[in-house]
Amino acid sequence: MEQKGVQLDQETFSCSICLDLLKDPVTTPCGHSYCMNCIKSFWDEGDEKETHSCPQCRQSFTPRPVLLKNTMLAVLVEELKKTGLQAAPADHCYAGAEDVACDFCTGRKLKAHKSCLVCLASYCEKHLQPHYDVAPLKKHKLVEPSKKLQENVCSRHDEVMKMFCRTDQQLICYLCSVEEHKGHDTVSAAAERAERQRELEGSRQNIQQRIQDREKDVKLLQQQAEAINLSADKAVEDSEKIFTELIRLLEKRSSDVEQQVRSRQKSEVSRVKELQEELEQEITELKRKDAELKKLSHTEDHNQFLHNYPSLSPLSQSTSSIHICPLSCFEDVTAAVSEVRDKLQDVLREKWTNVSLTGTEVDVLLPQPEPEPKTRAGFLKYSCEITLDPNTVNTWLVLSEGNRKATFTSQQQSYSSHPDRFTYWRQVLSRESLTGRCYWEVERRGRVDVAVSYKNISRAGGSIECVFGYNDKSWALECNNNSYTFCYNNVQTPVSGPQSSRVGVYLDHSAGILSFYSVSETMTLLHRVQTTFTQPLYAGLLVYYPGDSAELCKLK
Repeated sequence: MEQKGVQLDQETFSCSICLDLLKDPVTTPCGHSYCMNCIKSFWDEGDEKETHSCPQCRQSFTPRPVLLKNTMLAVLVEELKKTGLQAAPADHCYAGAEDVACDFCTGRKLKAHKSCLVCLASYCEKHLQPHYDVAPLKKHKLVEPSKKLQENVCSRHDEVMKMFCRTDQQLICYLCSVEEHKGHDTVSAAAERAERQRELEGSRQNIQQRIQDREKDVKLLQQQAEAINLSADKAVEDSEKIFTELIRLLEKRSSDVEQQVRSRQKSEVSRVKELQEELEQEITELKRKDAELKKLSHTEDHNQFLHNYPSLSPLSQSTSSIHICPLSCFEDVTAAVSEVRDKLQDVLREKWTNVSLTGTEVDVLLPQPEPEPKTRAGFLKYSCEITLDPNTVNTWLVLSEGNRKATFTSQQQSYSSHPDRFTYWRQVLSRESLTGRCYWEVERRGRVDVAVSYKNISRAGGSIECVFGYNDKSWALECNNNSYTFCYNNVQTPVSGPQSSRVGVYLDHSAGILSFYSVSETMTLLHRVQTTFTQPLYAGLLVYYPGDSAELCKLK
């Protein structure tokens, strides 16, 4: 029986409710078949309804049909089971629009389990089995299902691309290597993958190391934050205690002043009342004496007047005059308290400045950037392997020495078109991006610009915006035979220093430091830039005249 027929049988004799082969098959009046238990359970759930319908075509039946086992179907299903066939795969096993389908399934295709890079085909589990059983097929390279297998085929020769052209940085087939890529630096795709894998692992190690360093920094910052919080909480708590004590002291002093004032008030009022009583008694006595004298003055009998006059009692000694002072007996207290208040304000004003300054300057102890090395040996610790990107090189430059050297040639090269290529200026960028701390050296012959640049520098045309140092996306040291000039954003700065055919470049990306050195027996700083780099940088070279060259030196 052919595969197509087998697949049709599996689907035909499967229950659309349980998706398995029919068990005790029954057929509804509309002609669709189900397992007896499946359709009974389906209709039992809707027994309260007066009508019952077919799960597939939705035809309704009234009353509920009495279903009997379909003997012929049952026999056919048993025969299918004897052949060892399984039930139709569940819907989730079939390939959808987003899935990779098996190239060997006919009819409704199953999802691919693996793709073969040799066969350039994808297989479900069943059709993949020969790759596990047949000796020649066991050597094939199986990968996760992929829709991009045809990308491994050369569009020109319809051959699998198993080679890599390092000159043009692209995958090629064997025929390409002996035709348009003849004489180029070509290796097997596996060899290039191995080299790139080593670079990738190196990059991952650097990234993982940086992750560990940054995690340590984060932990330190977390500890610092906790320490700041604890210190702040303690300062607030202690300050509250001190201010509470100060408030209590002021309240006690206020109570003492009040008590003293009230005591003095009581004694002074008591003294005044005593004097008042004395004066009132004297007034009473004077009034009585005045009445006696008034009566005597009205006596008409002279003898009687003279007889009684000597008997009048003399006046008692008068109380001394009372001098009332201005009411200022407590002003000295008010003045003293005011003086205390003023002094306290002065003290608080003076000391509060210190409190505020202390509170605003919290040392977070952020990790400080390492100082720039002082010796060439120190710089070499940060040396990095850099190669030039063939996709960026101008057609008047030839790359050599493993894509580390660029030479201005008199014959224009026929490089393939690429959006990253400098179309007019004799420039090239590195393939590797530069972050962190890096050091490299350039050996030059003739007039050369040693530069760093962001990736988004303009490439097409002869505009000055495309030249290293004449925009805000690149920094360049122009090295002539007898002079140096630093250039950034179209601003040129003359640089003095010893002439040398070798220039060293030091980059600390996170610290924003870019330094150029003249390298001979000693290293002399030519120019240093302190800025903020917002993107990864790429090393750049500009060669001015035919025959001149610049090479990224091997330092390891």
